Amino acid sequence: MRRPRPHRARPIDAPSGPAAEVVIEAVGGEGDGIAAGPLYAPFTLPGERVRLAAGPQRREVEAVLEASLQRVTPPCPHFGVCGGCALQHWEHGAYLAWKVERLIGTLARERIETQVLAPFAAQPHTRRRLALHARQGRKDAARLGFKTRKSWDVVDIAACPIADPALEAALPALRRLAAPLFEHPKSAPTLHVTLTATGLDIDISGVERKSGGLSADARMRMAEIAAEADFARVTLDGEVAYMARQPAVRIGAAMVALPAGAFLQAVPEAEAAMAAMVVEAAAGAQRIADLFCGVGTFTFRLARIAPVLAADGAAPAIRALGAAVSTAPGLHGITAEARDLARRPLLAEEMKRIDTVVFDPPRAGAAEQSAEIARSGVARAIGVSCNPATFVRDARTLIDAGFTLERVLPVDQFLWSPHVELVGVFSR
Repeated sequence: MRRPRPHRARPIDAPSGPAAEVVIEAVGGEGDGIAAGPLYAPFTLPGERVRLAAGPQRREVEAVLEASLQRVTPPCPHFGVCGGCALQHWEHGAYLAWKVERLIGTLARERIETQVLAPFAAQPHTRRRLALHARQGRKDAARLGFKTRKSWDVVDIAACPIADPALEAALPALRRLAAPLFEHPKSAPTLHVTLTATGLDIDISGVERKSGGLSADARMRMAEIAAEADFARVTLDGEVAYMARQPAVRIGAAMVALPAGAFLQAVPEAEAAMAAMVVEAAAGAQRIADLFCGVGTFTFRLARIAPVLAADGAAPAIRALGAAVSTAPGLHGITAEARDLARRPLLAEEMKRIDTVVFDPPRAGAAEQSAEIARSGVARAIGVSCNPATFVRDARTLIDAGFTLERVLPVDQFLWSPHVELVGVFSR
């Protein structure tokens, strides 16, 4: 795996200005406060007067001279150093309203007006998935955590208020698990940790492989540590290094055995809120297509309404979905297909018997698939998106073909980050 180049705080020739006292006018898309200039200042809020250090456009804050009434004490001891959260210092109601306004603004840029519902807001200690970066530490315990702001170094975290308590409690064991990965000094591992119904599932990437990968001794040490910690499974880039139990999650009525590194919504309650919106919008459908379906986040719930054609580019996810059908009685039938929907979208001609389409693409959106939905005779489309910018592009394609975007549910799944997700319901 090619390692990223170290981050440079600013190019050598970047323009720089003197220290300044400024008033923060707004919060920008990355979570930084914005002052006239523009100048960007992390961990500041609208209306605050702050003193900024000398530097380029993006500067450090030397002092908050007049604090906003919306400023609160961050709950995490690592906040400000850790690069994982940007907005713990903002009172929750104002922070959530900012996310909704950002979404409305993104829709407005494509001249889209719709009903924006009250947002779903994830709570602290509910994340079931974390990507933890490891760096060499002691012989028996690596440093483990999130990347430091403006650096490839790692904050060795002792607590994480976004994480499920089971993940937080596992941090010491995960440090021990990562220690044998540093046989090769060029390793920069990431532990993708998922809390499942049968225990923790850990998929490790970024281990140096040019020198032959991990030795048998290192693998044995990892297996011993995993057994002692009662982890369900440990994989190295998808290859099983240790497994005591098959990691599995319940999705609707199905119990799905997860492939290594499988995608899941980060917060179970967020998944449930999005699924409830999707199922409500699909009520009465006769035949449904669930595109970019993954392991069946919406598929199993939709199959209680009508037969579902489920498609996704990840063949292991499709196999897991297909295998789980037998665990969920009372379904109307699921046909699962491994298909790269960006290169080979479901064509309008293939949707002749389908009246409702659900699509949940990655951040790049579903430009090709949206064009085919627009060409089809589908009456309802339900879009789930982790990127409002690509969602509005795809929404414009559907609207220009006669769809109306009836309503949007904002979803704050990634607490204290600038990211906002959504579910949008279209009809024609």
